[in-house]
Formats: sequence, C-alpha cells, structure tokens
Amino acid sequence: KKSVVICLQSLFFQVSDGPPMMKLSDFDYDLPPERIAQRPSNPREAARLLVVDQNLPGLSRPELALEDHSVKNLAGLLRPSDLLVFNNTRVIPTRLKGRRKTATIEVTLHKKEAPETWRAFARPARKLKPGDRIDFAPDFTAEVIAKGEYGEVTLTFNLSGAHSDDTLDQALERHGAMPLPPYIKRDQLPDAKDHADYQTMFAEKPGAVAAPTAGLHFTPELMADLDANGIKNVKLTLHVGAGTFLPVKTDIVEEHHMHAEWGEIDEATANLINQTRSNGGRIIPVGTTALRLLETAAREDGTVQPFTGETSIFITPGYRFKIVDMLFTNFHLPCSTLFMLVCAFAGTNPMKKAYQYAIEHDYRFYSYGDASLLTKNKAS
Repeated sequence: KKSVVICLQSLFFQVSDGPPMMKLSDFDYDLPPERIAQRPSNPREAARLLVVDQNLPGLSRPELALEDHSVKNLAGLLRPSDLLVFNNTRVIPTRLKGRRKTATIEVTLHKKEAPETWRAFARPARKLKPGDRIDFAPDFTAEVIAKGEYGEVTLTFNLSGAHSDDTLDQALERHGAMPLPPYIKRDQLPDAKDHADYQTMFAEKPGAVAAPTAGLHFTPELMADLDANGIKNVKLTLHVGAGTFLPVKTDIVEEHHMHAEWGEIDEATANLINQTRSNGGRIIPVGTTALRLLETAAREDGTVQPFTGETSIFITPGYRFKIVDMLFTNFHLPCSTLFMLVCAFAGTNPMKKAYQYAIEHDYRFYSYGDASLLTKNKAS
C-alpha cells in the first residue's frame, strides 16, 4: 500500500508540475561583433538568403538541409500557389536629441498614450524627474510627466511658435530621426540614408517605432519577379512597438511580459488568406511581425478572421502554429523573443545549427543583415 501511495503521489506531482520551464540561456549563442550589419545590402535584394528545411520529402527522419541563395532568387524557391504576407506599417522618426538645462538628452518614443503624450526610453534617464522640460527645438519641447523602470519616461509635447498648427507627427518628421536599434552604430543620430534605408517599400500606415526588417529586402523589381511567377501577396498592419527594444530580463522565459502592439487584418486580406489555404497554397509571412498578427487572428481550424486591436502574443517552443507554413525573416539577437519565435517555428536545435552555419559562412545579422527562409518543423 505504501508503494502505491508513493507512485500516486509521484504521478500527481508529474501532472501538476507541467512541462519544464524554459531558461533564457537555452536561447543564447555567440555572435562575433563583425557579423552585425551596419548598412543594408545595395541593392536590397542582393542580400543573402539561407534556406533552412528539415522536412525534405523522402527522408525517413528529420534532417537539416541548409542552402545558400540570394533574396533576388526568392521566386524560384516558392510555388505559384504561395501567398506572401507583408506588414505595411510605416516607421515614425521617433528618436530625438534635446537638452534639459545643460545636459544632452536622447529619447526614443515607443508607445503613444494620447495625441501629444508618448512613453519613451531616455538616456540618461537618471537626469530626469517629473516636471522637467526637454527642449528639442525653439518651438518643440516636452515635459516629463512620469518615470518608469529601465529608463522609461512619459512625455507630453508642446508645439508653439511658427509651427504651432503642426500635429506631433509632423513635428517628428521635421525634428526626429529613425529609431535605429542600438547595435547599429552612428556617431550622431541616424542619418538621411537611414531615413530611406529603415523603411520598407510597403510602408503606408504610420505608427511603428521599429521597422518590420524582413520587408527591407524587397524592391519593385523583386515584386515584379514574384508576380510574374504567380506568387501573390497581401498586406496587414502591425505597428512594431516596445517589445523590439526591451531585452528579456527574466531567467525563466515564461515569466517575461510582452508589450502589446496594435494591428489590423481587414476582411479582404483574411478572405484571400483563407482562399489560399483552401486551395492548398502556403501562407508565408515576411517577418515575425506579420507572423505574430496572423497567429493572433487565426482560428483553431486553420483559418484567419478579420482583426483589429492589440496583441501581446508570445510564441515560444511548444506553440502549435495554426496558419503559417513558412517564414521569411532576418537573423535575430540571442536570448530575444524573436529568436525564441523562430526556434518555436523551426525547432531550437535546427535554428542553433543554422545560425552557427550562418556565422561560419559570413552571413550578416540583425536589422540591416541577410535573411533566412524557414520551413515549419512538423512538430510545430
């Protein structure tokens, strides 16, 4: 009887404990600094493309196939029945340099709270307190109305003088710079070239504070080639927000909190996605932002519904994908939520092997870097 009780207790704790927690270190890898791209390829579609496929037909067990290609040859790697899904968000130039008394302050706006109020990351934030004023231009100032963690402040802007009729968006276009991630090094604020380079050709709807960088590789010439090969495309909107900037600070992955981002999939887009699926075509988001919104709006039956609202979906290994078949994406930072996402999609060990291959073969990483085309792991 005693042994039976012990067995039952052991079974109970096995069931109640659930799957083991994931550690942040599970998603780490070493990247030499020289592999981080500081400028995009020119032309954009000249970037390299690593095809990662572990589901090749005829294999008796999953094996990893890695093939070197160029983005300009993408049409030859897809089928006429495939559907590419792009994010048409437009990046706002939300990086500003100003002064508080004699101190230089840099801020990067990341979430709009009201028409003239934004949350922002400030540097150095320790010099700021509620009530302080930051002068960005003679007719463009902001007041600190709150301070948060990790260098976050809340700013309310004041527009006065010759341009007092401007909206805040117009003032940002005049005074702001592109909010490049910190691993892209510039002596000063991002320059005029970045203003064009850090915007996709699909950018229509202002609202992002970071670019959906997988879309940076596409040009009118590449889109014409895809169209000539019968590969269709649709567009959705996800305004990339704070999650792009904030590192994971918890050792246990499941304890990380994702910031919400606003997105929209209209009815015509949802219908074309569902029609493609019903006809046997593959759904291929261009970038993790498009993937996250698709999976947010997906039903359990593998269809997608129109969607308008916020999403804070956090995709990690063990997630069961409902709508996405392949993924075109850049190479992501170690220990980031985006690297966790591609590990969920293609498998953690396959992605680590693919990234190691990319490092050894001189692929360029991160926002201005090269791209990968991933096939979904059958277990996902």
